[in-house]
Order: sequence, then C-alpha cells, then structure tokens
Amino acid sequence: MAGTSAFLLFFVLPLQQACAAGDPVAGRAAFAKCASCHQVGPSARGGFGPQLYQVIGRRAGATTDYNYSPAMAKAGFVWSEDKLRAFMKAPGDVVPGNKMRFWGIGSDRQIDDILAYLRSVK
Repeated sequence: MAGTSAFLLFFVLPLQQACAAGDPVAGRAAFAKCASCHQVGPSARGGFGPQLYQVIGRRAGATTDYNYSPAMAKAGFVWSEDKLRAFMKAPGDVVPGNKMRFWGIGSDRQIDDILAYLRSVK
C-alpha cells in the first residue's frame, strides 16, 4: 500500500499537474484560430485584433497600437490566466460590449494549451 501511495505522489500527481498546465506545442496549433486577428512574439503588432505578446500580467486595453472598444478600454483589470481563460471561453460575458467577434472556445484543454503557448513565447 505504501508503495502505491509513493508512486501516486511522486509520478502520477506531477504528471497530472503538468498536463493541467497545458501543452505549448498543441497550444500553438490551437492558436491558429486566433492568429487571423492576433499576433504574438517580440515583434507582434496590433492589427484586426490587439497583439498578445506578454498579455498575461498586462492591463486590459493597454497596448498603444490597437484601437480598443470603449468597453475594453474601461475594463480596468489585469489579464491573469484565469481572466484569459474566462475570456477565451465567453468573451462577451467577461467584457460585455467588446468588439471581438468570436463565440469562444468550448474545450478547457484547448484553452490550457493556448495559455501554455502564450506563456512559452519569448
């Protein structure tokens, strides 16, 4: 019994935690649905949508190279992973009146993967 507990503690739980954090490779592929409007990376610029380079920890509506909706400009929060997760799931629920025309991502796994990808871009 003790051997099983040790196995779970040292091998299975860390693996589950790593999987929950998302897969950046799968996230890059999943980000393809976002890439028609959003760029990431050090040279990213706003276009049809704001650039998402280092978005985690950034104030919503704060980049200077994108014309945000009044709703997003007044959102008044910082993008945390939880806030991004909620926004990717239902953008209109998180910031009513924003101008993103996307219905959301229904897969929690895909959202975790996209977040892992966004975290990995240096």
